[in-house]
Amino acid sequence: MRRAWYLFVLIFALVLEPTDTPAFFSRVMREDGKTYILDATGERWDVTQAESIGFKPEGFQYGLGKNAFTPLDDSYLTDDTDRVSQRLRVLGVVENAEAQAYSIPRLRGHEIANSRIGSKAIAVGY
Repeated sequence: MRRAWYLFVLIFALVLEPTDTPAFFSRVMREDGKTYILDATGERWDVTQAESIGFKPEGFQYGLGKNAFTPLDDSYLTDDTDRVSQRLRVLGVVENAEAQAYSIPRLRGHEIANSRIGSKAIAVGY
């Protein structure tokens, strides 16, 4: 048990070691008078206008890129509430007389659910 604790402390210290490089630094590309940053997938994002008003493209932080995670859809929704804990945290959506609840633990791994409530298409984000 003591060895596991020391290993945990060592790993924690290495993770928190200060560096001069941000976790997600931007690769900057300039082409034909435009300035782009490249995300982790290699997709280019035009930041020319931001640079023109004083922002430094190297300072931009970005996520993983488009389609880096799979959104949920309505296939996981159910009317069966027998096994739902009373303490479960949810995001609720109400439209007219229809209501839906989206579990926070499930949204945490996907960040967004593409859904419908009535005839409206909605996106539920967390």
